[in-house]
Amino acid sequence: MRGSSPIQNQCYIFEPLLTDFLNPAHELFQLAEKIPWKQIEAEFAPLYSQVGQPGEPIRRMVGLLLLKRLYNWGDETVVEEWVSNPYYQYFCGEARFQWRPPCDPSDLVHFRHRIGKEGCEFLFRISVELHHPSQNQTKIVRVDTSAQEKNITYPTDAKLCYRAAEWLWKMAEAEGIKLRQSYRRTLKQLKRQAWFGHHPRRAKKARAALRKMKSRVGRLVRDLERKLPEDRLAEHGPVLDLCRKVINQQRTDKDKIYSLHEPGVACIAKGKAHKKYEFGSKVSLAVTTNGVIVGVKNFTGNPHDGTTLAPTLEHIESVLDHPAQIAVVDRGYRGERQIGATRIIVPGQDKPKSESERRKLRKLCRSRAGIEPIIGHVKSDCRMQRNYLSGMIGDDLNALLAATGFNLRKLLRQYRKIFLFLFPRISFAYLFSRKSNFSVFMSNY
Repeated sequence: MRGSSPIQNQCYIFEPLLTDFLNPAHELFQLAEKIPWKQIEAEFAPLYSQVGQPGEPIRRMVGLLLLKRLYNWGDETVVEEWVSNPYYQYFCGEARFQWRPPCDPSDLVHFRHRIGKEGCEFLFRISVELHHPSQNQTKIVRVDTSAQEKNITYPTDAKLCYRAAEWLWKMAEAEGIKLRQSYRRTLKQLKRQAWFGHHPRRAKKARAALRKMKSRVGRLVRDLERKLPEDRLAEHGPVLDLCRKVINQQRTDKDKIYSLHEPGVACIAKGKAHKKYEFGSKVSLAVTTNGVIVGVKNFTGNPHDGTTLAPTLEHIESVLDHPAQIAVVDRGYRGERQIGATRIIVPGQDKPKSESERRKLRKLCRSRAGIEPIIGHVKSDCRMQRNYLSGMIGDDLNALLAATGFNLRKLLRQYRKIFLFLFPRISFAYLFSRKSNFSVFMSNY
């Protein structure tokens, strides 16, 4: 059952309202006034039952999700900070200062699963609409891809084999099966011998240790297949197949397993000098000329950049309700010149005859580099650097929420600039004496 938020402007004689002592010029206060909370509640209300115990209010949960992306908090830390920050509480719909946590951190996990990918796309669309992008600003978009790393350890064959053995030991213990031989002590020694296998003096010993690890894990798999009942074997079949694939995969195989608990992780090479390989998913971002993210699309596996362009442009059209006229990309998208109603600009692909057209094209191609710092800020400031959300659905949700957080952070910077540079010329006494005047003043920005 859906919970209801308190009325923020209802007076109470014994406790002051948050609006009585909060600064209405604060950027978070202004952002709370701009976000259409009623529209969000109407969108998510059908996801709740009409009977049962009321849950947490929708505005509170959505506000916590947005605050997490705005200030780069985790689920636990944003709940802790909420208790000590009255602006956070006002942003989440509270009328008076609260001393208790708003919810359990695990409730944020359940709420993300409740709204799903469609709900996160709805929040992302609202973050774009708050910027009021004009037709001229969205005519040209810059598109690029980046790797969204998953929260896994760096995969090696020895780590994966030992992890597969741990899963098999737990399965045997849970089912009450006595293994013919567990190899616990042996596998631990072999894992230690397989370390630093890239060193020339240790390469031969490490390869031999890895071969022995794979043979012993294979024995555990076959022993469990023989001793498990048919009904239990059908239940544990996917785990056994995953362990078998780990010990049988070779260096040149495709669709390899890099993590047992996240089998959808892909190995992505983006040509970075400091990080040769990244393990996660590929995300395509589209940015307008004024720096607003209008398109974000997550892709499983490691597709070529050229194949990611068409779905990204479709997402842009669904968000803006009209297609982009020009998409500026890098040389990794070579080959495409037109996708639907969008013209694709690749450096060195078009060679205009006149000098003026060449200068315009050169300037347009150089402006494509403006998306690189935006991707860096989305990663470092909005929690896309390392994805802690589980599963493939977690990849989609994390990318959408990170882009939403970036757009809202851009609004916060705009509100901060207004009050730093414009307000010293305006009478504060007049604005704060009448809140209606203050709201009329802010409605123009």
